[in-house]
Amino acid sequence: MRSVAHAVLFDIDGTLLVTGGAGGVAWQRGFEELYGVEADIAEHTDAGMTDPEIVKIVFREVIGREGSQAERSKAIAAYLEHLPDAVAESDGYRVMPGVEELLGRLIDGGVLLGLVTGNIEAAAHIKLARGRLNRFFAFGGYGSDSADRTEVTKAALRRGELVSGGTFQNSSCISVGDTPRDVTAGHGAGIRVVGVATGSYSVDQLDDAGADWAIPQVSDGFPA
Repeated sequence: MRSVAHAVLFDIDGTLLVTGGAGGVAWQRGFEELYGVEADIAEHTDAGMTDPEIVKIVFREVIGREGSQAERSKAIAAYLEHLPDAVAESDGYRVMPGVEELLGRLIDGGVLLGLVTGNIEAAAHIKLARGRLNRFFAFGGYGSDSADRTEVTKAALRRGELVSGGTFQNSSCISVGDTPRDVTAGHGAGIRVVGVATGSYSVDQLDDAGADWAIPQVSDGFPA
């Protein structure tokens, strides 16, 4: 198949891998350690939210007030402290079918690979490390860049331009994600989007959200 992209940006959770709830465990341990509260992330947040969004919601809905910037930073630090163990301990951690083969094929075809994720940068690399996926990605946009996924995508595109030595063009870039938020963010940044139904949303739901391609998993008819 002829490549339709010179660069591809991948979401992490639900797209490249699932941690089996390790992120939620780390958030819960962090908030329990700091505030002695049970913070069930799945109960209060939706797939595709950025880490800065998550921590604000937990303060508002679990603790009952808006956390200060310093408090939110401390909560994120506690989350990061617990995340490596939570990922290592997770029985449900798995890389999605066909992902490693696809990433290798894209790189062999000269496609530049990046990340576009709501995870703060350190959390992203912790999650990728267990599956040995960090080695595929030259740049990225992260939740530590912005709480807004469109701005995260734009940050990834700017870094892609730097890594490519100025040859990077948005028109030849696509992003891949498993939620309508990923679709909205990619289009908001001016690029095409592959919706992959390996997370919480079906092919039909991703198609309805406006994905340029909607596929069951990355190994099924990937357009690059």
